[in-house]
Amino acid sequence: QVQLVESGGGLVQAGGSLRLSCAASGSFFSINAMGWYRQAPGKQRDLVATITSGGTTNYADSVKGRFTISRDNAKNTVYLQMNSLKPEDTAVYYCNADVLVRAYASYDYWGQGTQVTVSS
Repeated sequence: QVQLVESGGGLVQAGGSLRLSCAASGSFFSINAMGWYRQAPGKQRDLVATITSGGTTNYADSVKGRFTISRDNAKNTVYLQMNSLKPEDTAVYYCNADVLVRAYASYDYWGQGTQVTVSS
């Protein structure tokens, strides 16, 4: 069983910063890509940023230049540094990981979500 535990959400004023963390635990071989998604009330869950095990990153256009995704492979942890936050960034942020649980078997896992609220 693999668990993803997020932390770091909260309430911040527009223009402020937050740093989200997501740590993977359990029994597995390795973690492939990791990422962050977000879901605002009444909307679908959208990609925010992803990072491969080798460090290649991908960002949604709406967060480019403001958010930075990184990971510590030794700690099985992914981070999302969010700067210059806007009210439209308000959402529940979910961590995602593609985990190789045994040979030739990888599965998608999700964290429980952490609320980010940006006030104007």
